[in-house]
Amino acid sequence: MSDILQEIVAHKRIEVERFKAELSEQEIHRRVNALLDFSVASMRQALTDSPTGIIAEFKRRSPSKGWIKEEGRADQIPYSYQQNGAAALSILTDEKYFGGHDDFIGTARKQGVTIPVLYKNFVIDEYQLFQARLCGASAVLLIAACLTVQQCSSLLKTAHELGMEVLLEMHDEHELEYANLGADLCGINNRHLGSFVTDVETSFRLADRLRSECGYSTDMTATTSAPVLVSESGISNPKTVCELRDAGFRGFLIGETFMKTPDPGQALHDFINQICNMH
Repeated sequence: MSDILQEIVAHKRIEVERFKAELSEQEIHRRVNALLDFSVASMRQALTDSPTGIIAEFKRRSPSKGWIKEEGRADQIPYSYQQNGAAALSILTDEKYFGGHDDFIGTARKQGVTIPVLYKNFVIDEYQLFQARLCGASAVLLIAACLTVQQCSSLLKTAHELGMEVLLEMHDEHELEYANLGADLCGINNRHLGSFVTDVETSFRLADRLRSECGYSTDMTATTSAPVLVSESGISNPKTVCELRDAGFRGFLIGETFMKTPDPGQALHDFINQICNMH
């Protein structure tokens, strides 16, 4: 695990214990159990059905770049993403390093967001899955670099029991063994978790191995149970999305490309138009 990731995970452990002190595990379980009659939209299905597969991310800051859009509002940008063609959303909920908050998902839902929302955080404890379900997430991110295979498998099972899907994130060859744990979506993070340098070639390099691990045939057709493949980070060119689709990816998580513009929703709209014009 890289230095910055170690720092984030160490802080996350302290943070989770604080959350448990503020809202007991027993109480959060009770609150979430009351919600389990209500299903959430499927991110896997949304990406499968979408001609572009854009997961637009609400990301206000990052550890490497500092504030990207400090004034970015959860009651405006996520809904604007939905209105401008996003297949799904990713909302950062880590506060210390990414300027996020669980409330951002609830706020977006109150403003009319109905498409799938990914709870983007560093999940290391089952408690966080209950937090994700409570605030209205449809799916949760699990990062292979933060978890053992056994921990990841256990968290994945609990997420499914709570009615959420899982995007399982890997970033190199050594982590591809996680791909057969039964996640709904398997992602390749093009950002190196140590240096924070992004290189989309990572997705292309790992595409064949990932498809093989996930049960895809040589002609890139998937079985009904195979996870949807997602490329994350560093995507700034519509042409890259088209090339990644040809490599078997169906989801494309894009944040900074939109968030650094004056109007992220409009930037998404223009990006999708360019993709459609290339077909």
